Amino acid sequence: MGVLSRPLDAQGLPVLTGAGYSEPTTRYAHGVLGDAVEWGALTLTADRCTDCARPDPLRVTIRLSETRVFEDLAPRLVGLDPDRPDMAMVVESDLSQGARLALYAPTGLVAATPFIGQANRWLAPLGAADLDGDGRLEVAYVDRPHLAKTLRIWRLEDDRLTEVAAMPGLANHRIGRDYIEGGLRDCGQGPEMILANGDWTTVQALRFDGTLTARSLGAYSPAAIRAAMACE
Repeated sequence: MGVLSRPLDAQGLPVLTGAGYSEPTTRYAHGVLGDAVEWGALTLTADRCTDCARPDPLRVTIRLSETRVFEDLAPRLVGLDPDRPDMAMVVESDLSQGARLALYAPTGLVAATPFIGQANRWLAPLGAADLDGDGRLEVAYVDRPHLAKTLRIWRLEDDRLTEVAAMPGLANHRIGRDYIEGGLRDCGQGPEMILANGDWTTVQALRFDGTLTARSLGAYSPAAIRAAMACE
């Protein structure tokens, strides 16, 4: 799927410095984000030697097969240490199986959730962090935000993502819009997930400490979501 420009350090994955989609394609006619154009390739840039006197750059392009696309807005740089991201979190869709959440490093695919299982079914990412303080990375997304409206939390362990929590009745995207609302915030008391309830009437803040708990922050509006993300 991708070819390294040179071998990786024996010390492990490099720190990512950038990520972007390329090779636009119309081979998946879904248009959930407002147009018919998706992406066929993901390019990662990295520095394999952040403590060296000179940078040691790496640039890798990962191309999907003709049966898949990146059905997404932009890759998100993630990692257990947010200051040293080592993976890109993306939405990858199969033409017959719909979307999955995937984590890519310059070496290729690290881990992924199962595909939803049906074409034209999508998920909207919230973010990735150590949500419960156990030293392991969790990823969060809303499964089918226009239909199932279910928040799902998965934990990364080695090369596997395992679902650890779910809560229905939540949403972070409206069909046809070219943006996802809310995300992860930390206002000094640990990470919280910000999104709307399923009928778009309230803003919800959720925490995960082994179980999911939610509290309302008041009436929904795009401005209220932005204020919540800014800890206002």
